[in-house]
Amino acid sequence: MPSTLTTLRRNLIAAHRNVRGIWQVMRAVVATDHPLLVHLIPVRRCNLSCTYCNEYDDFSKPVPTDQMLRRVDKLGELGTSVVTISGGEPLLHPDLDDIIRRMRTNRIVSGLITNGYLLTADRIQKLNRAGLEWLQISIDNVNPDEVSKKSLKVLDRKLQLLAEHADFHVNINSVVGGGVSNPQDALVIGKRALELGFSSTVGIIHDGDGQLQPLKDDERRVYHEMKDLEKRSFTRVNAFQDNISQGRPNQWRCRAGSRYLYICEDGLVHYCSQQRGYPGIPLEKYTKADLAREFYTEKSCAPHCTVSCVHQVSIFDAWRAPQHPVPSHAPVPAETGELVQIK
Repeated sequence: MPSTLTTLRRNLIAAHRNVRGIWQVMRAVVATDHPLLVHLIPVRRCNLSCTYCNEYDDFSKPVPTDQMLRRVDKLGELGTSVVTISGGEPLLHPDLDDIIRRMRTNRIVSGLITNGYLLTADRIQKLNRAGLEWLQISIDNVNPDEVSKKSLKVLDRKLQLLAEHADFHVNINSVVGGGVSNPQDALVIGKRALELGFSSTVGIIHDGDGQLQPLKDDERRVYHEMKDLEKRSFTRVNAFQDNISQGRPNQWRCRAGSRYLYICEDGLVHYCSQQRGYPGIPLEKYTKADLAREFYTEKSCAPHCTVSCVHQVSIFDAWRAPQHPVPSHAPVPAETGELVQIK
């Protein structure tokens, strides 16, 4: 149980974090010329191998720190609101704390998505000192199985360490669909997250192309029970995933490539983790003109997309500016050996 002094310090940090968040929301409403959320990859390698994941390998070296710092500075120049460091497993990067500090220097809200395996009390304290503002762990099941080792049984001690030491916000995301053998596990995980003082969310696992697969009846029931838990933690835009759970497409204006960017380990800008290959422009060459072009570009993969972070970012501009199909003279996607944009 945190001491009174620790609780007071955390409340003050949370208040400052909330003020920064409100400021970024105001900027998002007023202007469309900057990214709202960027996923930045410092290392593709992961220490796990979940069968549904197409975002990792077991051999890549970390991106050199000087390159990562230049990328953060460029995102600062573009006016980026939030950067979430992801992977792979970002805690495998030896200078992750320096990257987080650089984000704060650029007045960027700093986030981290990790599988949690490498967290220790000392590592959490270092993240505090670096200025991390929020962290998310996705936990897929209560007991590890052939699909995923990200289980509550393995990670519960890590969650206790976070509750004891973390000054940043912690969200625990549980999942349904995509081969998860026991949908009821999501409720167990969500309730444990709230018990420890964290927020809890639920995601729907997509197929290999980031597209929706309708939930079964038992999965849909658990999904809606999880949504009730979310309402007691913090507000989220639920309409997208509510449709996905029914197997219904969403009609929306995806602003990927503009309001949302995915920066791979090679420093290329992509629509998202599931549509890697376009626009395929190096971040250092990405301009306000590129942001404007992609803001107005219609993405044909959007109706069946399950990438919730892109949904949530695009909601700020749902009422603005109709979009148009990709022009015939658009650049050819970069040959990354990865996924390519669906036209």
